[in-house]
Amino acid sequence: MIVILSEATGRIFICLARQILQIKDNTTMCNRKKLIIIAGPTAVGKTALSVELAKRIGGEVISADSMQVYRGMDIGTAKITPGEMQGVRHHLIDILSPFEPWSVHEFKKRACEAMEGIYERGNVPIICGGTGFYIQAVLYDIDFTEEEPSKVREELNGFLAGNGAQALYERLKSVDPEGAAAIHQNNVKRVMRALEYHMTTGEKMSEHNLEQSQKKSPYDFTYIVLNTDRERVYERIDRRVDMMMEAGLLDEVKALKAQGLDSSYVSMKGLGYKEILGYLDGEYDLDEAVRILKRDTRHFAKRQVTWFKREKDTVWLDPFDEKYKDEGLTKYILHNII
Repeated sequence: MIVILSEATGRIFICLARQILQIKDNTTMCNRKKLIIIAGPTAVGKTALSVELAKRIGGEVISADSMQVYRGMDIGTAKITPGEMQGVRHHLIDILSPFEPWSVHEFKKRACEAMEGIYERGNVPIICGGTGFYIQAVLYDIDFTEEEPSKVREELNGFLAGNGAQALYERLKSVDPEGAAAIHQNNVKRVMRALEYHMTTGEKMSEHNLEQSQKKSPYDFTYIVLNTDRERVYERIDRRVDMMMEAGLLDEVKALKAQGLDSSYVSMKGLGYKEILGYLDGEYDLDEAVRILKRDTRHFAKRQVTWFKREKDTVWLDPFDEKYKDEGLTKYILHNII
């Protein structure tokens, strides 16, 4: 049977349908659990804000830093100290040996496990860090296949050994130019993962990532990105590197090297470690190592800002803005954002 509606009846029907969908969406939002994210480039003040905010709202902090998971790597990662935590519970810090691998897949798994415990305790999880892909993985529940060794990966490892990282990157560009454009050519791990995904599924990793990024978040989230003018960030980076050297970064890397760690380990590819390791391996003098570290950290901060600019539903704040001088940034966030 075909029912023909008048134009007026049709408009009423559409309005009712929209109201029902709105009610459903609002109900879904009410059922979503609260999640706060504090992100931004390195050296902009994320850690201090996360602790202060956690103290005010009953929060626990989950580190979204790809290097602070490693024990014995404290200075080069600018790892938060027990005193700086001020009694706030922190997660995903000092959980691995530097000999162990770490990936976004493992981060998502462990972060979600930590969040379950935080919610059970009646607290609010605060994800804090500058690794945007890690944050995105949790926020939008991005699907990752288990990273098991495969014949494809073995073939790619053989290609890398025989032809080098640049050739591997060019190979990705030939099958997924969009995916290659989003990855630095020296990030061999991500280049290989994108190639492996294409060779295994026949699909482009860039298309898969786009599909995943369009998913709605299962959380009622507040996504804060801290940033300030570029020159201030660069000055803070240079000062932080100088402070790291004064605090004993050289000795920290020497101790790691003495344990048998070298540039083949994931942990030793991090900023601060690969540059000092290069000095210890005789590639350049110490002054040059420090110069390279400052330069590469500045480049990293620039890439971080580029990443976060692509993210949706973010609130950008300059922690050095004079308008926060009287009440403070934390109070401003509590009164106006959360």
